[in-house]
Amino acid sequence: MTHSTLDDKTLDDKTVVREYFNATGFDRWKRIYGDGEVNKVQINIRAGHQKTIDNVLEWLAEDDDLSAVTVCDAGCGVGSLAIPLAKLGAQVFASDISEKMVGEAKERAAAELSEGEPMPQFEALDLEKIEGTYHTVVCLDVLIHYPQEKADAMIQHLSSLATDRVLLSFAPKTCVYATLKKVGDFFPGPSKATRAYLHRESDVVKALEANGWEIGRRSLNKAPFYFSRLLEATRAKAE
Repeated sequence: MTHSTLDDKTLDDKTVVREYFNATGFDRWKRIYGDGEVNKVQINIRAGHQKTIDNVLEWLAEDDDLSAVTVCDAGCGVGSLAIPLAKLGAQVFASDISEKMVGEAKERAAAELSEGEPMPQFEALDLEKIEGTYHTVVCLDVLIHYPQEKADAMIQHLSSLATDRVLLSFAPKTCVYATLKKVGDFFPGPSKATRAYLHRESDVVKALEANGWEIGRRSLNKAPFYFSRLLEATRAKAE
């Protein structure tokens, strides 16, 4: 089966990502995104990712009554963002390319959410197949798996789903981080199995602005072996 919007290289990227996160990658990242014992590198990745999650929760809680907000969490992993959003009252649709990740997210949500807290709707789904309309669309640490031209297409699709806001995080392409990646410090360890693409912030901003957004808040979250730029985009006001 082919998709006209995706070339062979990206189809391969997507296949690699799906297979990795349904196999060895699932076990590794399930541990990283949990609270059990992990190695020092994984502890740092866990801490860095949590900084990004906390940033998103802080920004959303500052601006809106989340009980009145619908959120699409595209690339939800094990529910690290979707579950706390539900605890804050948001109606959350959360998807991931990995069936195993979605299964884990459902189990964690069932264990962590109390009666009366809205259960996120979890679904195993490719990002480009997400449908619907949401107040806010969030996509954290997903673009790293795809080259810029395909990231542009993903940003266009995510933009079509959001009425008010898009929040994206990505690994920024700078001289320092590019060097770290080249020497193998980025996604270290024997279980590395996916390509890692860095993105120039200016390219991501350009893609967002091309879809009618203007950039609001920015944050750079760092820990050893983790670095992620978080951008908030809101609808550009007509002049």
